[in-house]
Amino acid sequence: MPPRKKQQTSTTDLDFRAVLWQSADKLRNNMDAAEYKHVVLGLIFLKYVSDAFEEHHNLLVEKQSEGYDPEDRDEYTSEGVFWVPAEARWSHLQANAKNPNIGTIIDDAMDLIEKENARLKGVLPKIFARPDLDKTRLGELVDLIGTIGLGDKESRKQDILGRVYEYFLSKFASAEGRLGGEFFTPQPIVRLLVNMLAPYRGRVYDPACGSGGMFVQSEKFVEEHGGRLGDISVYGQESNPTTWRLAQMNLAIRGIEGNLGQRAADTFHSDLHPDLKADYILANPPFNISDWGGEKLKDDVRWKYGTPPAGNANYAWIQHMIHHLAPTGTAGFVLANGSMSSNQSGEGDIRKNLIEADLVECIVALPGQLFFTTQIPVCLWFVTRNKKRKGETLFIDARKLGEMETRVLRVLTDGDIKRISDTYHAWKGITPHGETAPEPYQDVPGFCKSANLTEIQGHGYVLTPGRYVGAEEVEDDDEPFEDKMRHLTAQLKAQFEESAQLEQVIRENLKGLGYGF
Repeated sequence: MPPRKKQQTSTTDLDFRAVLWQSADKLRNNMDAAEYKHVVLGLIFLKYVSDAFEEHHNLLVEKQSEGYDPEDRDEYTSEGVFWVPAEARWSHLQANAKNPNIGTIIDDAMDLIEKENARLKGVLPKIFARPDLDKTRLGELVDLIGTIGLGDKESRKQDILGRVYEYFLSKFASAEGRLGGEFFTPQPIVRLLVNMLAPYRGRVYDPACGSGGMFVQSEKFVEEHGGRLGDISVYGQESNPTTWRLAQMNLAIRGIEGNLGQRAADTFHSDLHPDLKADYILANPPFNISDWGGEKLKDDVRWKYGTPPAGNANYAWIQHMIHHLAPTGTAGFVLANGSMSSNQSGEGDIRKNLIEADLVECIVALPGQLFFTTQIPVCLWFVTRNKKRKGETLFIDARKLGEMETRVLRVLTDGDIKRISDTYHAWKGITPHGETAPEPYQDVPGFCKSANLTEIQGHGYVLTPGRYVGAEEVEDDDEPFEDKMRHLTAQLKAQFEESAQLEQVIRENLKGLGYGF
């Protein structure tokens, strides 16, 4: 009799990250954070591909009478579903969760999946048979992850692996000694970048690709707007080996063909795509990194607009991306707010040169508290060699947008993303489909402003949107000035009287305590 399936809880009904934290706790006593993160993420990968496979498998079982074969590999790959061999499926792993050899069984499952997908060769973690990994706890971990449903359609709309990585990084940062600079890009920011750049077809590049979220969202955008998987070519690079593997896994799950290089490598010192000229660049490079080895790259060909300071890589990232832009390409990327105004170590001169070269198309100031792992306020830069409005830059101040999802985390809503991206497309005069924008662009006090070079020069080449958009217009209530002053002064008088009463109460209380004055 086959083992009874455990009840799964959908990610839409459960904060699965809390369950994963419980999972990590199972191994905390005999593995450090850096190691058990690999274990849990490897199992999540297996669970994800297995759930998606099982969902399609069940559909084929229902259609067997129509000639469909649930064990025909082509039935899955033709639908973009990851083919999972029988001994790598979660049902097989969970049936063996109490087996003393569960570690070997999981490693074998990883091997089987790598053999089915050459791109994943050497990527998946095969560390589960290690003698120091408690097999009883590993079995409990398999059972626990088995309660999380990752294969339903609603869950697959989300970048599950990326969200898991983001959460784990925030939890493990202190245990691993990581500094804030390496983190997953929140999905609303990725969606905003993608909606503004509208990458329909061509080469998409991310020089700090993390877990691959930019590519996943780009493919979703293409499909949602009538395109096909494969209309864009994906190129990326990532220096952290763990994250590079995660990106490979993330793309493989979704059937996205991508060139992330043959290994993890430092983008500045080992550019794996030296000849690439991209149509779109989307990136969230690590903020303000000071140990990027800039002193070894002082005469680099990429520094056309000035040598970036060795103590901060922000302007190295900007110029690296410009270097890799095609003649009609556009880059959109996240940077710390300091990049808009810093004059330290020659950064102001580089920014001036970029502006004078008419490369800066748009700057968006974002609200705070958007990231899990850092409270650094950020902005979006858009640079291009092919401006639609020569000599002008669009400034958008979106700091008041967003809603608090938790006490410490803010998210941009669908409406916020639409408002910002619609403003950008109206300013350019074209929709993402390449059609004439339906509404002409207009400056909105307090939100957006199209500024020319003279205005930017007048602000000392500072690009902070708040300097340009002005104050938000206050709606006139049509109350006559004399009437308004009369009731305002009456209100002020009442507040003064209340203040005097409070002062007297405080004095008497202090006197009662022996501190009168």
